[in-house]
Amino acid sequence: MDLRESRQLQKREHQIASDNSIGFCGWILVLFSLLLSLLTFPLSIWMCIKIVKEYERAIIFRLGRILPGGAKGPGLFLILPCTDSFIKVDMRTITFDIPPQEVLTKDSVTVCVDGVVYYRVQNATLAVANITNADAATRLLAQTTLRNVLGTKNLAEILSDREEIAHNMQSTLDSATDDWGIKVERVEIKDVKLPQQLQRAMAAEAEASREARAKVIAAEGEMNASRALKEASIVISESPCALQLRYLQTLNTIAAEKNSTIIFPLPIDMLQNFMRQ
Repeated sequence: MDLRESRQLQKREHQIASDNSIGFCGWILVLFSLLLSLLTFPLSIWMCIKIVKEYERAIIFRLGRILPGGAKGPGLFLILPCTDSFIKVDMRTITFDIPPQEVLTKDSVTVCVDGVVYYRVQNATLAVANITNADAATRLLAQTTLRNVLGTKNLAEILSDREEIAHNMQSTLDSATDDWGIKVERVEIKDVKLPQQLQRAMAAEAEASREARAKVIAAEGEMNASRALKEASIVISESPCALQLRYLQTLNTIAAEKNSTIIFPLPIDMLQNFMRQ
């Protein structure tokens, strides 16, 4: 939280505290409660002393109005019986899952998307005074924000730009819950479920693309092989002994496989003589 946001929160707390004057009759009731506590001391001490844990803050109401000074705690604090009450607020980070939402994307594709949100109470006074249930409100706002953000994206952007979408959601939620004293720390997109027909269509498209690339690679391999054979034939034609060495190498390869194949070398020149006769 930067300095500007801190000043805004302090200004809101000051406005709440400045409007919480209990009046003349209120002070009379407070003095009466204080006198009653002194008369019943030490029994009343058990009703006056309260404890909040390290991760909690207490908002004290005196005659229905929030006491100046904001949230109390952690540790011990005192309240007056009959006139004071308090509400505990958990300041730890809270996580919740966004239920799967069916969203119509910008390119008219229906997808089912869910996510997870991490938030915490940044200002306990605002979380109590400005909204009835900050947790429920944040959950509902996260659902509508997910729909609104994904509705402006097409399917390709949803599948490839999850981090950007999550960042946009986090910024939108954080600014919307600022008046409630809520700080949205992180938003993550968990899963994007596509219709079965769309999955089959995308799989067929990907398979066709892979087959096309495989054919191109095979054609390039055959072209390279033909060029290599052409160069080899030129080399062999320049040296007659090279053909004989190649022939002996082929025989060696066949013999190493331990098969029953028998090869009889027959010169081509002999066949040409028989054909002439």
